[in-house]
Amino acid sequence: MAERTLCQLFEDSVQKFPDNVLMWEKKDGKYQGITYKEMRTRVHEFAAGLMSLGLKKGDRVTLLSEGRADWLMSELGILYTGAINVPISVKIDEANELKFRLAHSGSRMAIISRGQLHKIRAVKNDLPELERIVVLDPVDSLEADELLAAEVSREGKIYLTRHNPEFEATWRSVRESDLANICYTSGTTADPKGIMLTHRNYTANVEHSLSLVECPEYYVNLLILPWDHSFAHTCGLYSMMKNGASIACIETGRNALETIKNIPKNIKEIRPTVLLSVPSLAKSFRRSIESAIREKGPKIEALFQKGLKAAYEYNGEGWNRGQGQRKFKKPMYLLVDKLIFSKIRKNFGGRLEMFVGGGALLDIELQRFFYAIGLPMFQGYGLTEASPVISANNKKEHKLGSSGKPAKAIEVRIRDEQGNDLPVGARGEIVIRGENVMAGYWKNEKATKETIRDGWLYTGDLGYLDADGYLYVLGRFKSLLIANDGEKYSPEEIEEAITEASPYIEQVMLYNNQSPYTVALLVPNKENLLRWLKEKKLDHRTPEGQEAALRLLEAEVNRFRPGGPRAGQFPERWLPAAMAVLGEGFTEQNRFLNSTLKMVRPRIIEFYQSRLEYMFTPEGKNILNPQNRTIISRL
Repeated sequence: MAERTLCQLFEDSVQKFPDNVLMWEKKDGKYQGITYKEMRTRVHEFAAGLMSLGLKKGDRVTLLSEGRADWLMSELGILYTGAINVPISVKIDEANELKFRLAHSGSRMAIISRGQLHKIRAVKNDLPELERIVVLDPVDSLEADELLAAEVSREGKIYLTRHNPEFEATWRSVRESDLANICYTSGTTADPKGIMLTHRNYTANVEHSLSLVECPEYYVNLLILPWDHSFAHTCGLYSMMKNGASIACIETGRNALETIKNIPKNIKEIRPTVLLSVPSLAKSFRRSIESAIREKGPKIEALFQKGLKAAYEYNGEGWNRGQGQRKFKKPMYLLVDKLIFSKIRKNFGGRLEMFVGGGALLDIELQRFFYAIGLPMFQGYGLTEASPVISANNKKEHKLGSSGKPAKAIEVRIRDEQGNDLPVGARGEIVIRGENVMAGYWKNEKATKETIRDGWLYTGDLGYLDADGYLYVLGRFKSLLIANDGEKYSPEEIEEAITEASPYIEQVMLYNNQSPYTVALLVPNKENLLRWLKEKKLDHRTPEGQEAALRLLEAEVNRFRPGGPRAGQFPERWLPAAMAVLGEGFTEQNRFLNSTLKMVRPRIIEFYQSRLEYMFTPEGKNILNPQNRTIISRL
């Protein structure tokens, strides 16, 4: 039996689908296709070129590039030599963070796009193990240790004519137990950890993913997420490849903002059948849709809202769609679908069959919204240490609000703090076992032993399994709110619910560290808040305007309290009794969000320590306190 490596997976797909388009990439103003067999030629030549440079089994190579055909060529090229790819996010701008990853992994070589080259040049003089830099694009001038990828491929072509048997023997000697990647965590509380993933971790998880979510040969996936992202990597690249489907790249702009602006245009050009999403991306899509509807006037907006309401009631939680009394909502739903929702779908290319949602938490409101407009978002759950997929909803089996059923080949248990298995419905730590569990953390035996015990991966996530086998993920153990009597609660689901329910609250972070009550750092949606004030003929610079704005924000949170429309969704004690309004949001730039757009809570708490302490004073507990008024006046 052949080794179940990523190299073998690719070779098998080339044999089955030689003339299918593997990659769509924009060149000279239009998308052009690269077939499976054309990509194999590129991969073989590039891999052979790396071998001619002396790259050998077990060496580490850093890959830092925007998502493109050359990213996949580079990774496979590295893997064919038996070396290990160290993929790094293009979002990492801090020199020390980049240097740590290269130094810790002991990378001998780096493969870099032109847009990222300046980052490596800024740190390479302090990296004695880094011998060579391969640049994927033409540049004005190369430094002594740099060469172009085109030159590597040319050398590889020559190498193959002379040493093809050695080349074949090399890639076939790669074992499924060999490391394919070292993927670094975001490092929110300490130095990042290098997650060691083997070839079999990936190929097993591709099998798991395809057992959960179908991926027919005709599928085209516009891969929006960063390609080093584990979700994008396994589901966006290799799961598509396994079934002969196509991957399309986002058109790279001159900077990150320009690349983001290319997404709506690229969606219309590629007309994807599937998109991978994370909560932040889904929220961005929703905001754009709602903004476009608002611009069409109050009558269209009212009809849109009426249609949403009917669709929400008709769809239920997905599994009970159209059942019982729900069927009476169908006529209104179908009318608005024909008049409005169908036109929204055309803006997504007109043939999008589904989103696959990654990330532990995706508010049920957001899922209901996309389900209503005919773009169902099927939520899944995973983490990089699990390669990453553990569970997912799909067209045939789904419950909105859940993360779906685990893949059958993955064992999932819920355990208490003593490691005892808990019954159905009980909340505890999610632990898993399967061929997708990482080999461990690179050069960190202590962390490995803490995370993998008796073959079980302790995820650090809080959750439960329901009676039907659906997994619900509630948040991270390390984020837990801890009251002064020792009771614990996960804040993420409350935070998500508040921001999803309110157009006036952009971000919120709850805090309770053995305190008498819970407090919140709250980032308002400036645009919507100022529009609301203008409609009320109020000015945020006046005391009356400030009071109205703060009372509105308070009322949005009060919707979850007794008497409110969402009362009972969460225990009262974990809702914030005091709120500090912030003038700046949590972003990657201010390092309050990590590269996967999750809040870096320790850093936020440290920075806003005085604001947090102020909320536990009588003055600070009042929403109309001077600090909040000052922030509102500066919006």
